[in-house]
Amino acid sequence: MREGPAMTRTRPARMSQPAVPVSARVFAGRFARELARALNCRPAQLRPAALRWTVNVLTWAGALLALGSGIIHLRLWADGGYQGIAVIGPLFLVQGVAGALLAVALAGFRRLWLMVAGAALLAATASGLLLSVYVGLFGFRDSLAAPYAGMSLAEEVAGVVLLVAAAALLAGGRPWLRPGGRSGPVWPPAD
Repeated sequence: MREGPAMTRTRPARMSQPAVPVSARVFAGRFARELARALNCRPAQLRPAALRWTVNVLTWAGALLALGSGIIHLRLWADGGYQGIAVIGPLFLVQGVAGALLAVALAGFRRLWLMVAGAALLAATASGLLLSVYVGLFGFRDSLAAPYAGMSLAEEVAGVVLLVAAAALLAGGRPWLRPGGRSGPVWPPAD
């Protein structure tokens, strides 16, 4: 059937996502940029110098504890008999390598996202140990009397505390504000 001048043509309904207001898209983009800027901040951007040095020392101490935990896991994997345990053995190797690499990156670059990642790795490792002791993990039960278990747990808990404190001080200092003192968007937003 042909359309005539009296007939009106209707367009098929567009299959699209619901319209997102421009202001919401702008906010989301701005939020993502500010969050990325905040996570990439470093102690060198902090003022005063005492705060900067405090964050640096806490970060370096946390990196040393992460390195210590990684070395313990590598040693237990290589010499402690954990190498032959299904699932747990490879996890010990991964934690050892990840702990060592993260410690080196953390000590060298000291970025907020590395502090958060280091604290998360140490918290997950401590949680894994406690789960394997009290509940069992992947069919394996460990003991706090096992070699290095107590020392590893103490290092991991102390590392979490130090890295979380460093991250909180760094985030609280808001070093990602625009240079030159110009006002602009900050994360987290000030009330």
